[in-house]
Amino acid sequence: MNHTKKNYILITVLFSLGWAFMYADRNILSPIMSVIGEDWNLSKSELGLMSTVFFTTYALMQIPAGFLADRFGRVKVLVGGYLLFAVGTFFSGIVSGLGLFLIVRAITGFGEGTYYGPQYAISSATLPKKYRGLSSAIINSGMALGISAGFIASSYLTFTLHKSWQTSFFVFGVLTAIVAVLIGVFVKDDAKKPASVSTKKAPVQKANLKILFSRNHIFTYILIFCSLYGFFGMLTWLPFYLQTVRGVDGSQTGIISSLVPWASIPGALLFGYLSDHIKNKKPLILFLAVLGAICQIVIPYTQNYSLMITGLVIYGMVGKLALDPILVSYVAENTPTMMYSRAYSIFNFAGMISSIFAPYITGYFADLTGHLEIGFYISGALLFIGGLLFMFTNKEPNIVAAPATADTHFGPGVIPNHR
Repeated sequence: MNHTKKNYILITVLFSLGWAFMYADRNILSPIMSVIGEDWNLSKSELGLMSTVFFTTYALMQIPAGFLADRFGRVKVLVGGYLLFAVGTFFSGIVSGLGLFLIVRAITGFGEGTYYGPQYAISSATLPKKYRGLSSAIINSGMALGISAGFIASSYLTFTLHKSWQTSFFVFGVLTAIVAVLIGVFVKDDAKKPASVSTKKAPVQKANLKILFSRNHIFTYILIFCSLYGFFGMLTWLPFYLQTVRGVDGSQTGIISSLVPWASIPGALLFGYLSDHIKNKKPLILFLAVLGAICQIVIPYTQNYSLMITGLVIYGMVGKLALDPILVSYVAENTPTMMYSRAYSIFNFAGMISSIFAPYITGYFADLTGHLEIGFYISGALLFIGGLLFMFTNKEPNIVAAPATADTHFGPGVIPNHR
């Protein structure tokens, strides 16, 4: 195995591990929401607010993180934020009371918010184009592992071992700091800074920024918004829903909820591989969006336990974690490599806006109507809408050749439109 190939594998593994702990932290909370609610006497809206505050700061950090990464260095921004995320996770288990908990979760969100744009900028510019969809799927599989680890560890430590609900935050806080150090030591960013140019640079940059809001970009941003709304609404409330509505024992909810991320791994790898071998990704993206929407409606609607489990598995295979790598590759096809951090930051910001609203809105309607199911129905309807709007994207990618005043050569992540 040559040195370059080893670097590709190392980057893929470390970034996958990075996502694993990001999603573990987010999903520690879900299985123990009922316990925290009893300890602090919280309503469902207040429980949803704990996730909403985190996702608010996470979303707000997306665009600044992308610009800071392109300006000061992707690895520096990524690792600094990851360490802040580790500290926030650890202190989530120390504070007492809703007010302080919300402040610490907000800090954690700021830390995690530096990861997405720089990470996909480095991987998209470094990994070979022919493996971009598959490698993104492998990196994204860390999300699935993290979701499962967060669900299972939290429910196991709290309901089986009868530890305090804070224990999971302590454990994952320490492990997260270790991952930050590993990424800082082993991941290198070889992206070249644009050369200094004359005052003609301003109109060139202005023209470039328009690329990030092309027709293809805008409808991709809308679709990721709709996809993530349902995904984070489900992750936040699924264990609580299983406990309080379906009557599943608390010690089992982590395992059942983990069906979604575990099913997503083969689904993401399969569809990521297919996306690397098809010229037009639009039909595949539409198929995944529509089938995912159907599953989000079937899961709460059916009274048949086996059909509900089937719906969870299929949603895992075709949902957000399978759709994401294809959309990441699609964004790369429409964006110059020198703007990757900004493009992916805007892309993730568009998606994460939905995560601000989904947990709280689901809790609000549950308090208002007495039924959690309505949150799932809203999610399914939004994903249908996102899929329909994506039909209006252009068939051919935008021309993304780098301007002559910046990088005049095509690096491994630049995709000139020869189609």
